[in-house]
Amino acid sequence: MSDLYPNHSFDIEFKDPKSRARIAKLKTPHGTIETPNYIFCGTKAALRCMTSKQAAEAGADIHLVNTYHLVVQPGADIVEKLGGAHGMTGWTGPMMTDSGGFQIFAFGEGTVADEIKGRRKQNPKEKLLLDITEEGAVFKSYIDGSKFILTPESSIDAQRKIGADLIYCLDECPPYHLDRDYMAKSMEMSHRWEMRSLEEFKRGADGSQGLYGIVQGGVYEDLRKASCDFVSSQPFFGTAIGGSLGVTVDQIYDEVVSWCMPNVPEDRPVHLLGIGSMRDVFKGVRMGIDTFDCVTPTRIARHGWALKKGEPNERMNLRNGRFRDDPTPLDETQDHYYSQTFSKGYLHHLIKSHEPLATHILSVHNIATMTRLMREVRASIKDGTLDQLEKEWLVD
Repeated sequence: MSDLYPNHSFDIEFKDPKSRARIAKLKTPHGTIETPNYIFCGTKAALRCMTSKQAAEAGADIHLVNTYHLVVQPGADIVEKLGGAHGMTGWTGPMMTDSGGFQIFAFGEGTVADEIKGRRKQNPKEKLLLDITEEGAVFKSYIDGSKFILTPESSIDAQRKIGADLIYCLDECPPYHLDRDYMAKSMEMSHRWEMRSLEEFKRGADGSQGLYGIVQGGVYEDLRKASCDFVSSQPFFGTAIGGSLGVTVDQIYDEVVSWCMPNVPEDRPVHLLGIGSMRDVFKGVRMGIDTFDCVTPTRIARHGWALKKGEPNERMNLRNGRFRDDPTPLDETQDHYYSQTFSKGYLHHLIKSHEPLATHILSVHNIATMTRLMREVRASIKDGTLDQLEKEWLVD
């Protein structure tokens, strides 16, 4: 590992002989986590309707905050004055930031993860991305309408002030529908931005942060391999697979991820950006993905969905009338107070009554469910029962 990262390490402890799945220890200045693991999204330095202590009690080992949103409000300088993201939130474990690159896509298209997976919406919202140049991305603030530019250098500076353990180079995240010529030019610019990010990182490196490079290239095999070669050649701590990944789950893994994994350094942690259903976890870990992040566990909670092992489509819709008088717990098999204490009928009542408590209970429950999944996945990799475990969790 590069001398840039004296307080970080990634130690592989076990490899599955039947796949690329592996168990490793990812060490950061704020603690060590075991991988594979799930990184929960607290976009504006707040996990949905819960405190950091409650997230930790639900089993979370690490979470993510969003650079772009914290730059817009309250501002990176204020975050730094408040003790960085750790000091603000009271979270004492490892933390990750993204670079703001996803907002180049999201605010340019007016959509979010649907576009990354190739599902376009007909009526996009107002675009907040004003321009993309070699210098960086020009945005209009959704707070007050003011214009500002996010550059590779300013992204790294902001992430330094936010103080996460694991941070990212700025990249352009182009949408799925753009042609190969655009994808190639975008990838090349992202590589230049990543070099600028790396140089800015080196100027202020103090051992407190580990920098990830990001593989781009859309759904084109030659571009993905070229991007893997570039990222692998630079002294990044970790590798992230980002950008447009395909239309279907099979395309994400059978094509894009499968093209990348043989061509990235084995001794660096590999993160899959923005993807993280239960099905994604089983497919990803077999291919060597070490960490996932996704807003789904907490986002669906506010819509009345509860994740559950062995449930069709991975979740229950507690708004459904069939739960109105159901006295059974959310999940009696799960060792968490919320999962065992509150009934489906009670949650149905809270949701129908628009009580905020419903979002709190379901958010914590969903995090507990995903951390349980990751613990069981790690154990099954070690004892060779990953296939059996998948059948227990995933039901069509």
